[in-house]
Amino acid sequence: MTLEIFIPYWGDPDLLFRTVDSVRAQRNPDWRLEVIDDCYPDDAVPAWFQELDDDRVTYTRNAENLGITENYREAIRRATQPYITILGCDDLLHPDYVDVISRTIAAVPDADVIQPGVDVIDEHGTSIRPLVDRVKQGVLAPRGGHGIAVLRGEAMATSLIRGDWLYWPSLTFRTATLRRIDFRDGLPIIQDLALLMDIAFEDGTLAYNPTVVFSYRRHGGSASQKALLDGRRFRDERSYYRQARGLAQAKGWRRTASAAHLRLFSRLHAMAELPGLLRHGTGAGIRSTLAHVFL
Repeated sequence: MTLEIFIPYWGDPDLLFRTVDSVRAQRNPDWRLEVIDDCYPDDAVPAWFQELDDDRVTYTRNAENLGITENYREAIRRATQPYITILGCDDLLHPDYVDVISRTIAAVPDADVIQPGVDVIDEHGTSIRPLVDRVKQGVLAPRGGHGIAVLRGEAMATSLIRGDWLYWPSLTFRTATLRRIDFRDGLPIIQDLALLMDIAFEDGTLAYNPTVVFSYRRHGGSASQKALLDGRRFRDERSYYRQARGLAQAKGWRRTASAAHLRLFSRLHAMAELPGLLRHGTGAGIRSTLAHVFL
């Protein structure tokens, strides 16, 4: 199985180059990489790829800026293999990422989504353990040793709406699933959760292999962090949780509907972010976060 890896690019060129190098360092050679540059204004990027002597790596540049969601869709349109990874342009694969993903697919051949184990790094590449990641990995993620956890349909939906413990850029997807189930428009900040829930609502399968093979970069300049400060993050979450509750009720998934209504860990996340928002956020961000906690 050849794993097709795409990097929809807009960001720091140096971090992108490190990301590409982490793909090229895979022990398992059965992969192909395509970088889709969304017209980032820096001549160093095309020049770097022009000098790169590696026929496994393709660099293309969009004719015009598409934006993050449409660039994800572009990656899916270009896919030719059964499985696809949409890698963040500042994250890192460990050398055994392709091996672990391949073994997980072999063990769970009906998996629509594969989540490997993840560590978290800051903008300098130093390992960190923020509260949000301690909760994701220590409380929300399935536990039970070193085996592969498999969640299907209602169990997958309930687990994710209780608290989204997945790391979007680290995921590998069945390509056919992404072609059948599109991103929801109007939810740019939490489009990943909405897509994953739609996969679950169609009785999809999530396989979680806790073997750590991915480094996820958290830094203050990320789109998700900016959305916290200006209020968009929790506004979009409230809107989507209402939608998810209705979808779950329509399917008769009572546990999922109840978790969407309570959104306990989402409220706790908002509470944990309040001190930082009071120091650095906008008025709209503070009001949105307070509403998320109490309404």
